[in-house]
Parts: sequence; structure tokens; C-alpha cells
Amino acid sequence: MRFLAQVKALHYMCHNSFRQEGAPYDIIHPSSHRQGRPGGLRQDIFKKYREGKLTIKMIITTVLEVIEKSVKTTEVVFEGIRDTVTAKQLVEADIISQEVLEDLKKGKKSVKDVIEDENVNVYLKGKDSIAGILLPDSQIMTIYQAKQKGKLMPGTALILLEAQAATGFIIDPIGNRKFSVDDAVKAKIVGPDVCQKLRSAEKAVTGYKDPYTGKTISLFQAMQKDLILKDHGIRLLEAQIATGGIIDPVNSHRIPVHVAYKKGYFNKEINQILDDPSDDTKGFFDPNTQENLTYLQLMARCVTDPSTGLCLLPLKGKSSKIKIDNNIRELFKTTIVTVKYGRFKGKHTTLWDLINSEYLSEDKRQEFFKLFRSKKITIQQLTETIVEIIESKEIRQQEGLKFKGLRGEVSAVDLLDLEIVDENTYKSLITGNMTSTDVMKMDNVRAYLQGKSCVAGLTLQPSNQKISIYEAQRIGLLTPGTALCLLEAQAATGFIVDPLNNKKLTVEQSLKENLISPQMYEKLLSAERAVTGYKDPYTGQKISLFQALKKDLIVKQHGIRLLEAQIATGGIIDPIKCLHLPLEVAYRKGYFDAELNQILTDPTDDTKGFFDPKTQENLTYMEMLGRCVKDKETGLFLLPLNDKPKATIINVNISRVQHSLVEIKTTITLK
Repeated sequence: MRFLAQVKALHYMCHNSFRQEGAPYDIIHPSSHRQGRPGGLRQDIFKKYREGKLTIKMIITTVLEVIEKSVKTTEVVFEGIRDTVTAKQLVEADIISQEVLEDLKKGKKSVKDVIEDENVNVYLKGKDSIAGILLPDSQIMTIYQAKQKGKLMPGTALILLEAQAATGFIIDPIGNRKFSVDDAVKAKIVGPDVCQKLRSAEKAVTGYKDPYTGKTISLFQAMQKDLILKDHGIRLLEAQIATGGIIDPVNSHRIPVHVAYKKGYFNKEINQILDDPSDDTKGFFDPNTQENLTYLQLMARCVTDPSTGLCLLPLKGKSSKIKIDNNIRELFKTTIVTVKYGRFKGKHTTLWDLINSEYLSEDKRQEFFKLFRSKKITIQQLTETIVEIIESKEIRQQEGLKFKGLRGEVSAVDLLDLEIVDENTYKSLITGNMTSTDVMKMDNVRAYLQGKSCVAGLTLQPSNQKISIYEAQRIGLLTPGTALCLLEAQAATGFIVDPLNNKKLTVEQSLKENLISPQMYEKLLSAERAVTGYKDPYTGQKISLFQALKKDLIVKQHGIRLLEAQIATGGIIDPIKCLHLPLEVAYRKGYFDAELNQILTDPTDDTKGFFDPKTQENLTYMEMLGRCVKDKETGLFLLPLNDKPKATIINVNISRVQHSLVEIKTTITLK
């Protein structure tokens, strides 16, 4: 009873501190047991207290840890389509990893950090649907306005509005606002005449009610139960997939296709229909060309409003349009074209598809029709000209796909040229089937772009205390020579590492942060040029570490040591692009040769440039890394070292001097 009285006394303090359910008495006392509460922990606390294994102070610490963890977990929420989404829900949907969840709980990552990942953001918010209409005079209209003013047929307008409702919100492209259907009617973005049909489409987001069980079910499940017409359902599903993924109405976010399969929100039959659509299943209509299209195809014909970033369907002016007779239309539709880049790459594409694509302005399109009709250009010339326009635009666009390298950014074209990604990955990237985030998740790509961990610091045994290389030297655990070699390897492989705060810094930044001493600064700047490049004194051009070694701008043994560290942490660094290279590419670029490869493949004691302070051995950098342990919190490699007092280090040095003196005496005696 005394125990419970003490815990109850603590209850008031904790309740006022945390202002939430779950103060110690609530958690521990059996009568307060609720679903999800740690009943096993409570019984364990009672038992250990009775046995004298726990004190009140220890119980308080344990309980406060439970509360703190609970608070952190409950605070990790994201904004979904119509409701908040917990980090746990995102893990269950395979949108974020368990590791990211742990980082969120520990405060290593914030919600903002996580949603900066393009993939995560798309699953939470989706991409914008077709938001409105752009007239030839650059006036923007809502879809409902375009219908009211006769710019769109009522059926076309309704289908576009249903797609908006089924993908999240009705959009006001003029005010850049998003509404639920009911709010859109109140704001007069749509009229009451379409309200009921849009409410029905909106259930694709909020969920349909199963008439038998009363449960909330998805759009696909409603189709399966005949609560919605199949063609209508396919159209709405296709719009969802085109704007980020199938929507989970229970959890209010989009989900990856494999998760949709698992949850019963999708199946192979519908996937097949959407993968290979016929005119019967192309549920959207292009008012400019009078064609039936998929939602993705219609979106591809849209333009982006530079002020809002919204997707607008341009309506072409009727007066300037050249009339296309059926013979020309049929000829263009039967002319098959091969395109090397962009969304048409590798697809069964016709000249008609290309001439009506977003790659051509309306003026250019009409010019081509006019030239062809007047026989001033042949179909082959027209095809070649359009393909050239598309490919040049795509190449320029690909230059905009950038990845973070060791210094600055690296383009997707560079990754292909340097054989870091293959043709298939490159194609998926530029066609939008893969994002830059997807590519960065590939271990080999990430290793070439950012490298693997160098020897980042030390872990002292048996305390497991983390310590930087410079700090270890400062307190006498490492000799200056050993510390300098390890820090030069860090500088030559990318960055000086702060293992306590998991930060990577340039040499200049690390001096300001006191991670290195001023005495080391110049030598580490020299080593850093292995990343940023050396200047050829004859041509003034930037050259690599190996090229500098060949021109005697750096001592051979020193250069070999730095090159070996680069290879061990991801590959030889290209100072022009600032990333690690595959070995074959380094050979071709003249950043490596067979002689040096032989030296590094079969190292002798003379070429083992690193020293293990624990065993007093000369090692290669790869061998040093093999003796490191991976820090669980940061993933950095730390070299284990006994936490020796300075006297031990001095004794080791004295024994070395004595050993040398013995050798000298022996030599003199022999003489």
C-alpha cells in the first residue's frame, strides 16, 4: 500500500507535467488497464518492487521513459488527403521504413524531413489533377465555368470534375484553392446541378459504405460489389493512379500498387485493362482533337500554370485551325514512329500521337499541317523534324534531373555515361516511372554518388564512448602521425567526419568546428584535392589524384594511400563530376592504370599505408575498415580502441625506442 501511495503522490506531478493520460499511477495500477496499455510491464514492476529489485526512483525513471516514448509516437502525424496519417500507418503501407519511424521517434528526423522525400509527399498528397482550362487568350477558367460558357460540352466537363473529386478535391485554378464537393458548391466553384454526381465520385476518396457490413470500402471494392458501374469505376481508378496512386479511404492516403493488391483495392484484371487501354476504356475526351484518351494522356497534353503550378488543359482557338481531312488523319495514325527519349520511348507510337503531343505548340502544329497539306514537306521529313524536336526537348529536360554528389550535383545523363545506372533505369527515370528518390535507394548508385563510410572515428572499449580522430590525438590515444593519416583519408574520400553529431564537413568547415587543428589544416586541404581536383601547372586544367601522382605533383606513397582509401569507400573519385567511379570507367578516363592496380591488389608492408594503434600493425585501408564496428545510431564505421591512459601510450613508445636502440647496438657490434 505504501508503494501505491507513493506512486499516487507522483501522479499529480506527472499529470501537470505532461497534461495527458498515462501518468505513473494510471499506467501501473491494474484498475486503469486499457487496451494497448503495457499490462506486462505493470505486473513486472509490481513483482520486482516486492522482491526489492526496484526502488521508487527506478520506477519513476521507467514510467517517464514509457510516457516520453508514448508522447513522441503520438506526435508523429502527417497531413493526409482528408485526415491526419500516423507514421505507423505509413510503415504499414510500405511508404516509409521502420528505420525512418525509429528516427522520427528519437527526434533524429522531423515530419518536414520525411515529406521532403518526393515519394512520401506524393503518397500523402498526390499530384494535382487537371485543375482548369486555359483559353487561347491566356485566360484561366474553372472547368464548371468553361461548361457554363460553352467552352466545354457538359459531359466532358462532368467527367473532368468527377476526376478532381475522385482524386482529392475540386480545384479553383484561379484562386489556387481546393475544396470538398460540398464546400465547392458553397464557394460557387461548381453548381448544385452536378453536386450529387460529384459527391458520388468523392466517395472514391472518403470511402463507400458496404450495405451488408456497414464498413468503409474502397472504390475498387465498391466496383466488385456492383455499387458503382464498372466503366465509371475504371475511369476514376485510372485518374487516381495517374495522380499518385490508388487511394486508401480508411487511412486517407495513396498506397503503392503492391500494397493495393494486398489490401484488395486492385487486381490483375483491372491492371491489365489500365496497362493496355482500348478506345472503349479510354474514359476521357480531348476537346481539341475529338479523341478518347486515358487520363494520363490527357494530362500530358496539359500545361503548367507558372504562378500556381497547377495543371491546365489548353483549349485551342478554332479560327486558326487547319481542317484535317480523314485521309491525312488516317495516314498519320498508321505511320509508326520510333522515339529514343521521353514518354514515347519504346512505345507503339504514331505520327498522330506525336503531332498532337505537348512537345509542339499549337502554332507549330498548325504550321506542320499546313506544310504537309500543301505538299511542301514529305511525311518522312515531317516525322524526322518532330522526332528531333521531341528528343532535343527531352535531353534538355534530363539535364534538369540532378542528384547530390560529393560536391554539387550530378545529372542523370552523367550517371548513364559513367555506367552508374543502366539504360533501363535511365529510361524509367526520364519517363517518370522512377523518381530520383527511387534511384537514390539503389545501394550501388548511392555508394558512387556519396561513397561508403570511411573510418569516421573511434569507439573506446569497454565504455563504447564515441570520439573523433582529432580528439583521440589530443588526449593522447593516437599518435599525431596515425591521426593525420586517418584524417587525410577522410578528406580524400569526401569529408572530415564528426562521429558524435553525424556531420560531414569540408576541411575549411571542420577547422571552424574544431574537428581538426590549425597545424593539420594545410595537409588536409592538400588531401581534399583528391576530391575537388588538382590544378595542372602546365595547362591550368583540373586533374585527378592519379593524374597528379603521374605528374609528380604528389609523393607516390602518399597518393597510393589516398587512392586506396577512395577505392575502399566506393571507388576512385572523378574530381570533375565529384563522385566515385566504377573501376572500368576510371581506367578509360585515365584515372587509374594496371601498374597501380597491381600494387593495390597485392600490397606489401611498404604499401600498407595505415596503422592499427591497437595491434601495432601496418594495414591497407580496407583492412582497417574490416576491423571497425558499425555505429547503430549513425551507420558510421568506428575503429575500436582500448581506453588507455597516456602512460600506456608513453610506455609503448619507450619500448619502441628501446627496441630500436637494441637493433642499433647489434648493428654496431656486428661491425
